[in-house]
Amino acid sequence: MKNKKGYFKIVQGKWRLSLVGREALAGLLFASPFLIGFFFLFLPMVIKSISFSFSNMTVEQNGYVLTKAAKNGFEHYIRALTIDPDFNRQLLESVVSMFTKVPIILIFSFFTANLLNQKFHGRTVARSILFLPVILTSGVVLGLESSDLLLSTLSPAELSGTDFSTILNVSGLLLKYTDLPASAINFLANAVNGIYGIIIASGVQILIFLAGLQSISPSLYEASSMEGATAWENFWKITFPMISPLILVNSIYTIIDSFTSGSNEMMKMIKNTIFGEVKYGLGSAKAWIYFICIGVILLIVGGIISRHVFYNDER
Repeated sequence: MKNKKGYFKIVQGKWRLSLVGREALAGLLFASPFLIGFFFLFLPMVIKSISFSFSNMTVEQNGYVLTKAAKNGFEHYIRALTIDPDFNRQLLESVVSMFTKVPIILIFSFFTANLLNQKFHGRTVARSILFLPVILTSGVVLGLESSDLLLSTLSPAELSGTDFSTILNVSGLLLKYTDLPASAINFLANAVNGIYGIIIASGVQILIFLAGLQSISPSLYEASSMEGATAWENFWKITFPMISPLILVNSIYTIIDSFTSGSNEMMKMIKNTIFGEVKYGLGSAKAWIYFICIGVILLIVGGIISRHVFYNDER
């Protein structure tokens, strides 16, 4: 005998967890660290940030005191949007930079995952090398890179010559040998000059795409090849549709990663407003405006891409 949902069953007159119940319990235990951290650490800080954005904070001997901001609490929001000369400019630059970087990162990671999915000698080493920058830039190396320690031994003349665009004039070469429009040339030149940052930002996406490619059944390609399909047709008729759900996942991940990157000027402005200028109300208001913009962009991009996603429903 089982209960309605099948989580428990009666064995020898006693209630026991069924297989479904044990799986549900295992899933709950697996998610419990996140749930505990979210409800006891993250959510209280979110609520406090909202209260800061609608209040003025006064530091006193026994702590701080919050008083309701002017204009029904929207003083800091109005100030950020209408008075601060840098906020709107940085917000627009962050959005433009995101729309420039995200397609490049997705294309590079998808192309790289396809290469790494092929059979060749040293494939494991190649995969490790491509993911190595992600590991290196997550710790001490990132701190060294962001400081002046690695550049202190170079003279100003040598530093000016380390720019990749001075070594290889990508824009000039494309203008000379192609008939591409100026906007496309600038897009490609920025991608080449920023290849180091693109590789760093593509590690997780490469792994996700690679896992998706390896999950495609080889029998699909065998049947298609027997019908006379070319490799190009296999890519557009099998590989791309089967990998489309992961394109949606990587798009959302890359957009969030671009907006919350430590090198994002908008993030630097918000941190400086809160911790540098000690303006918690204004900084919190800027952060929530930024969060709302990110949410709107995610809804639009996710809605557009999800319309073209193919889900292989085998039921």
